[in-house]
Amino acid sequence: MTASSFRQFADGARDSLPMLVGAAPFGVIFGTLAVAAGLPPWAAQAMSLLVFAGSAQFIAVTLIAGGAAAPVVWLTTLVVNLRHALYSATLLPYARDWALSWRWPLSFWLTDETFAVVEHRFRTQGAAGGEWYWLGSSLAMYGNWQLWTLLGILLGAQIPGLDKLGLDFAMAATFAAIVAPQLKKRPTLAAAAVAAATALLARGLPYKLDLMLAALLGVAAGVISERRLPPEDAR
Repeated sequence: MTASSFRQFADGARDSLPMLVGAAPFGVIFGTLAVAAGLPPWAAQAMSLLVFAGSAQFIAVTLIAGGAAAPVVWLTTLVVNLRHALYSATLLPYARDWALSWRWPLSFWLTDETFAVVEHRFRTQGAAGGEWYWLGSSLAMYGNWQLWTLLGILLGAQIPGLDKLGLDFAMAATFAAIVAPQLKKRPTLAAAAVAAATALLARGLPYKLDLMLAALLGVAAGVISERRLPPEDAR
């Protein structure tokens, strides 16, 4: 790693710091809920290591605790995580010429928070040294998530009712911080408005179908809105 690469790496980790703080209580709550749902501690930690998708992990644990069949868990988490395909498509123009040895691991580590940090940096400053910047943000988020998941697992076994303290509010605050700067673009605003309205109207459907429906209709609204933009605005 050259001095320039290390600087880009450090900048990615530094710019992700606010997201690390927001994800901390989210990770603690996940670890607590996973243990309360009956998952062995090793399985709860393995989910964070191998899945590394907070919202999907929460939904999976909720469905498992409710006795949902495995196909329901798989389909629900797949739909919820479809937004990551949109993240990848957005960043592809910057990463198109990178080696697969960069693109494969970085795609695994592409979370909501890292996307927000990396996309803003690429859009405003260009993608020079971008792979190291992306890696810095990714590893900071990944290590942070593992740490707080482990703490939640340990505390969940020692402090009953930890999941009732309202720490999960950090999740809503973090996502609000990610989404708010994007709402000045019409497709994003349309997607957010339709998804929010759908989630409210469909609230209470079994197996988290309200979230699945909100995600699908939100994506559809964003795509339709973008296609109706004049070519210069779409670019």
